[in-house]
Amino acid sequence: MNTITDTNFNFPNQKSVYKGKVREVYNIDNNLLVMVATDRLSAFDVVMPKGIPYKGQILNQIATKMMKATEDLVPNWLIATPDPNVAVGHLCDTFKVEMVIRGYMSGHAAREYKVGKRMLCGVAMPEGMKENDKFPHPIITPATKAEMGDHDEDISREDIIKKGIVAEADYIVLEDYTRKLFQRGSEIAASRGLILVDTKYEFGKTKEGKIVLVDEIHTPDSSRYFYADGYQERQDKGEAQKQLSKEFVRQWLIANNFQGLEGQTVPEMSDAYIATVSERYIELYENITGETFVKADLSNIQNRIEENVLAYLKK
Repeated sequence: MNTITDTNFNFPNQKSVYKGKVREVYNIDNNLLVMVATDRLSAFDVVMPKGIPYKGQILNQIATKMMKATEDLVPNWLIATPDPNVAVGHLCDTFKVEMVIRGYMSGHAAREYKVGKRMLCGVAMPEGMKENDKFPHPIITPATKAEMGDHDEDISREDIIKKGIVAEADYIVLEDYTRKLFQRGSEIAASRGLILVDTKYEFGKTKEGKIVLVDEIHTPDSSRYFYADGYQERQDKGEAQKQLSKEFVRQWLIANNFQGLEGQTVPEMSDAYIATVSERYIELYENITGETFVKADLSNIQNRIEENVLAYLKK
């Protein structure tokens, strides 16, 4: 099935292009950013060899819906979505940190806890917790933003400010926005029968110096969701939580002896497995948004995107 895993567009007044793990961002006239959500799949900070059909469309459309649902709380970079895989927004100077916020002890936090660590990014985690327990209050555990091929690294609030990665006055705003977005995201999730477990937000500054939300928000790539129904029962029995996130991909990779460590090889993903991953992403979309997913035309994704973006830029 057709996927888009790489782009080489040359739009009018294009100044540069930045290729991240899953998104490619085109700078138009140092004024606009055209962000293409590809079908690349990243896990353990490694991009998998094959794309996942519809993944880029799913991420882009969830992020768009969530930005619209939170714009009354936190300003964002988004202007338009001229194509299912494309978002156009204001050029921003992005902060070099990802604002990770955790309501529950899952994923990376649980892995650290299991090896005996009780501090994560300078934040204390209470004794006596089990994996997937709820924290008394959500904790912010930032990470430095890595280039493609490198690993994001945990960092404390104190180090971010001390090293001058983010000015203290700006960081206070980032923390405030992060908590507000997580609260709203948790409310939206609850209305869908879900629990927003943890997520990450990225922010930038516009030319006017305004701090805005950029990139994605509340997608299955940036967030972990549990099904609320049966959550407590599963915790009480010590059972794994039923979740909506790309954690199922990470678990499959771990089961196939891959965690992105040196010397490890990415296991072969069969077409049948890729089809199941695509189906899971569609399930994620429909559960998170409460809407039926409408598949975009895959016959020539590159042409479709190029035509839609050019038509938008002409306007």
